[in-house]
Amino acid sequence: MKIRKVSKWANQIVTSILMILLIGVATIVLSTKFTGGDPEVLGYQLKTVLSGSMEPGIQTGSIIAVQSLTEEEKGSFGKGDVITFMEEDNKLITHRITEVTTTENGVLYTTKGDNNNAADRNPVLAENVVGVYNGFTIPYMGYLINFSQSPNGGILFMIVPGFLMLAYSGITIWKTIRQLDEKDKVADLNKHHVS
Repeated sequence: MKIRKVSKWANQIVTSILMILLIGVATIVLSTKFTGGDPEVLGYQLKTVLSGSMEPGIQTGSIIAVQSLTEEEKGSFGKGDVITFMEEDNKLITHRITEVTTTENGVLYTTKGDNNNAADRNPVLAENVVGVYNGFTIPYMGYLINFSQSPNGGILFMIVPGFLMLAYSGITIWKTIRQLDEKDKVADLNKHHVS
């Protein structure tokens, strides 16, 4: 009886994990496709780190969660904050603020990668800040996200969890049918003994 309870409990856990995996991956892939960029979850954009300029704190290939900002928030950062900003060539950079300057044109941030020897060449206009990094990172997951954004990756990440769910459902149905057959056999044996 205990084995049956443990088995039932394990089945529910595996089913839940597979469902969460399927829904999570589908959400990330679809979010990426519809927004045409990085996936966004609960007001946080997931960004892939492509360089080692912020190592060892942020490893190359990690994903980081960057909080989206209102226009007012973009000019409110101080020395030590880590921001993600748009460079002139539409490239996103995540670096630490080393100096804040207020000019007649607005707030300017001098930034530097933690692993770089010198500050970035051009100061960052507050209006070019895309988000702020609050410390959430998952090492090496960025490689997986980048692959999932490719056509082959999108197909793979939609099909594999779906196939796992179907296979697991098939095994569960087969086990249930087998248990019902065994109960029918026991019932038939009991009928023969009674008569």
